[in-house]
Amino acid sequence: MATIYDVAKQANVSLATVSAVVNDSAYVSPGLKNRVTSAIEKLRYQPNLLARSLATQQTRTLGMIVPNIANPFWPEVVRGVEDAAHAAGYTVLLASNDDDRAKEALYLRMFLAKRVDGILLTKTAGGLEADLARQLRATRTPIVQLMRSSAAVGGDKVLCDEDEGSYQAVAHLLRLGCRRVAMINGLEKVSTSKRRLAGYRGALKDAGVPFEPSRVIHGDFRVDSGCAAGIQLLKTKPDGMFISNYLMTVGFMRALRQYQLRCPEDVRIVTCDDHPWLDSFRPRLTTVNLPKYEMGQAGARALLARVVGSEKRISKRSRVIMLKTTLCLRESCGYELIGGRS
Repeated sequence: MATIYDVAKQANVSLATVSAVVNDSAYVSPGLKNRVTSAIEKLRYQPNLLARSLATQQTRTLGMIVPNIANPFWPEVVRGVEDAAHAAGYTVLLASNDDDRAKEALYLRMFLAKRVDGILLTKTAGGLEADLARQLRATRTPIVQLMRSSAAVGGDKVLCDEDEGSYQAVAHLLRLGCRRVAMINGLEKVSTSKRRLAGYRGALKDAGVPFEPSRVIHGDFRVDSGCAAGIQLLKTKPDGMFISNYLMTVGFMRALRQYQLRCPEDVRIVTCDDHPWLDSFRPRLTTVNLPKYEMGQAGARALLARVVGSEKRISKRSRVIMLKTTLCLRESCGYELIGGRS
């Protein structure tokens, strides 16, 4: 395997010149640069990335931790991150914490050990171990929180206006005449679930409909929890359902079939998040669309601003970037049954 010494010998230049070309760290005349790049191509030289990172104090990598990469929500967020990172010359290391604090801590330590330049984190419920928090402070590794916010971490945040989106979803059901609107929420202690519940309660309050705690069940954003919650909630005979994500909606539809009920004739449904394939299912789901790709891009750009910009040039105060949601009206609320008007 060729070394930097072989490249310098082949190009008849100094090691410093080869290093300047490889790391783009100093001006090299076009003639010398062409000789070095030609030698690199001929010898198939691969720079030592570890040595480069030690020299430059940068690895040009970003770490990203999401709750569950199998959840259809996250791949498009990751794509937004990857596209923005790639455009800036960075690569992304991806991990899933499965909403497990121990697993999350393991990946955070791994990212610090690999000297990533910054971390995008969707925090699981709970705080950080004291020694891990100290490590993060000591290394001053920039962190941007995506989708969820946690005081245990700090840093910039890229969020969706989920409370407003949830409010509009439930208000839509109430406008259609529903008065027994139930909710399948996500994990109780994470910020996304808290904001969605706040929107649900706000819409009920403004419509003069009493909040009944028994009509809200917390799942874990997965299919089985949606089914289990649906089986329990359908005993209360809801006429409308607001469900916090697509996977739990799949589970609820399974419960609906067990009760031999139909959507929207027996129960109207609004769910969080929109996907291209939803148009292929019947009934087509009314959704609160969350801007996934845009969130990934905004998160990566906010993180890169912290990584690339000196702290003197950008505000030390944490920023919150809030993205808007959109209510997409379809058949699961009876939209088409009433002539396209609701």
